[in-house]
Amino acid sequence: MDRTLKISKIKDGTVIDHIPAGKALKVLNIINIGENNSISIGIKVPSNKMREKDVIKIENRFLEKIELDKIAMIAPNASISIIKNYDIIEKFSVDLPQKIIGILKCNNQNCITNAGEPVNSEFNLVSSNPLTVKCVYCKREMADNEIINNL
Repeated sequence: MDRTLKISKIKDGTVIDHIPAGKALKVLNIINIGENNSISIGIKVPSNKMREKDVIKIENRFLEKIELDKIAMIAPNASISIIKNYDIIEKFSVDLPQKIIGILKCNNQNCITNAGEPVNSEFNLVSSNPLTVKCVYCKREMADNEIINNL
């Protein structure tokens, strides 16, 4: 029996690999996909490295730094491949930023960042496993699902 993954190659664009199984749609939610972008998604794909993983291929789209930082919040071990003319021209892992500015909304409704003041949210990375961040202003800590729900 042939057990090969059959998601077609893309000519130009971005491949997001090693997303935790079941989180591909959350990743797609936080990045801007235009009408000229063809998308292939593999969900719960067998993986030697992770047992199961999700994979996203986006044709004609290259990600910005802020999008990579958001992906790191959902999939801290994700790898990004930049594809040009069907070849991988660059491959790298996302990095969890030590300071997260303007990406997350604080979970504390009484935080100054939620009071209509002209203040960007700002968090410090407390732990990468489990993912935990702390608001600079109100000192509230948020973890995994709270972070994903506030992106």
